[in-house]
Amino acid sequence: MTQVKTAKYRVIKQYICEKIESGQWLEHSKVLSENELSEQFSVSRMTARRALQELTEQGLLVRSQGSGTFVATFKSQSSLLEIRNIADEIYDRGHQYHAEQLTLQAVEVSEEIAILLALKAGDIAYFSSVLHFENNSPIQLEQRFVNPKLVAHYLKQDFTQITPHEYLSSEAPLTEATHEVEAVIAKDEINQLLAISNTTPCLQVKRRTWSSQGVVSLAILTAPGNKYRLGSHLVF
Repeated sequence: MTQVKTAKYRVIKQYICEKIESGQWLEHSKVLSENELSEQFSVSRMTARRALQELTEQGLLVRSQGSGTFVATFKSQSSLLEIRNIADEIYDRGHQYHAEQLTLQAVEVSEEIAILLALKAGDIAYFSSVLHFENNSPIQLEQRFVNPKLVAHYLKQDFTQITPHEYLSSEAPLTEATHEVEAVIAKDEINQLLAISNTTPCLQVKRRTWSSQGVVSLAILTAPGNKYRLGSHLVF
């Protein structure tokens, strides 16, 4: 059986993640430079730079011009402008991911939800509630309404094996999205699912997505504010 050789930049990323996970590199600790990494792993500076840049974009590192690269504050980070699969984000941080499927059913939608999904009040939409975990700790509750006209087989999926985002991206490829971000105190049942107190502020994102055929879904993503943040890295 032929072994697949791991790309060198991924080896460097894993090395850095292991140093952080083991506690050898603490928050705000300075990490090895591009030159030091390229020498240690016998790779080009470009390869070392790619590893550092990707970990920076994922929120594990912070790069300061003229000062170096440092371990970031330990909060999970998701890009606000780039919509990514949460499972991929967690795996890219070198962490373990799993999900619990709490609800998957057809529901009658309210007038508010109907307008957002381009349906009529009382129409049927598909609804899923999925709790995402990072290293066995609940990191995000995803509540999602889906337009059944565009994704007919949504209720037949197992969202412990594939995320709703991943499935919808394959069935109705994303062409447009809007975000509404708010700091909230979540309801008691949500706090219990996220294993936080009733006074812990949460970050809540309401995301609508479109395919070329129309509005696909409305997702309400709620995460503990002390464990999660939104960010992005833009190059102009």
